[in-house]
Amino acid sequence: MKIVTYNINGIRSGINKGLYDWIEIFNPDILCFQEIKACKEQINTNIFDQGGYFNYWFPSSNKKGYSGVGILSKQQPYNVHYGLGINSIDIEGRVIRIDLKEKLTIINIYIPSGTYLKHRLNFKLYFMNNFLFYLKNIQQKLAFKNIIICGDYNICHEHIDIYNPNNNYNISGFLPVERKWINQLLDLGFVDSFRIYVKTGNHYSWWNYRFNARQKNHGWRIDYIMISSFLMKKIKNAYLLPYVPFSDHCPMVLELYDK
Repeated sequence: MKIVTYNINGIRSGINKGLYDWIEIFNPDILCFQEIKACKEQINTNIFDQGGYFNYWFPSSNKKGYSGVGILSKQQPYNVHYGLGINSIDIEGRVIRIDLKEKLTIINIYIPSGTYLKHRLNFKLYFMNNFLFYLKNIQQKLAFKNIIICGDYNICHEHIDIYNPNNNYNISGFLPVERKWINQLLDLGFVDSFRIYVKTGNHYSWWNYRFNARQKNHGWRIDYIMISSFLMKKIKNAYLLPYVPFSDHCPMVLELYDK
């Protein structure tokens, strides 16, 4: 099974640039999008239907062209759950979950950015705390423990996850309280799948559009696929695709053995 997370920064723009051709070639089993910036009626979902993907979309309902998440899956889920059940969060379209017959749950999240405005940092922390509460409930209620959390976390966990960490200690995305939250997630029994295979720095998933940051590889690793430790024995590989060009982010891939 090949699982991909990708902040597409505008699904319609990505499709116009050839996104679906890439999907056909790369052939993921599950693809989690963040920042789709469109409602379902604005997306040409026929191309995903024809490609054999069940597709589910949770856009922002309070602001057009903003936020939103979606999931493509070759397997039809037996359950699709939208949001956290908190209106102030759910109107921004930030969480969607599918439960598959293989006793596997995929949660796709788009954690808010906390930059620029102080109240957005407070909202980000509010989201993070409520997501942990939601996750603990999921862990208790599900009859199985195979959970994968894909998404744009908008947080760099360690120094090696960010270019020039010394200049970013006071910037949202690398604040101690945000990095501590990643530790709390790991303490719940999750593992950063990328770091199982790549222990070194200079591997990033987002680059500022300005200053030729991508060409210089001055980036941040803020896109993750976290897996429950119960799935460790099934991991085949995990890696980034920094040369996929449709966004200021790049996809991250997790490969699992079928058995």
